[in-house]
This record gives sequence, C-alpha cells and structure tokens, in this order.
Amino acid sequence: MPNKNTLALIATGILTLSFFVAGLLNVLDYFIVKALLFLGLGVWVTYVCIVVLKSSENQSSSSKEKTTPSDQT
Repeated sequence: MPNKNTLALIATGILTLSFFVAGLLNVLDYFIVKALLFLGLGVWVTYVCIVVLKSSENQSSSSKEKTTPSDQT
C-alpha cells in the first residue's frame, strides 16, 4: 500500500493535470466538467483520509502492544 506522501503526490498530480487539460480544451466553463473534477477531488480526499485513519489506527494499536508490560512479576 502506498504511503501518505505518495498518495498526496498522486492526488495533486491528477487534479492539476485534469484542470490543466480542461482549461486547454476550453471545457472548464461547462458545469458537468466542473462537477466531474470536483467529484474526483472529493473521491481522492475521502480515499486519502481513509488510508491515513487506518494507518494511524494501526500505528496506535501496535504502539500500545509494545508499551504494554507482559508477564511482570
């Protein structure tokens, strides 16, 4: 699974490229194109948030396991 930095770079690159191509083709003024671009942005943001939450959840559970004393007498 890609790390947080890779996901951020991919999302930024795709969004920038999409807006650039839409502007070049003069279709950025159409509502449907704007809606698709912002819908894509929303999907990427949701995906990145889910990955970050899972990652932090896994890290916190693994750190709890490491700090929990086991079999102390």
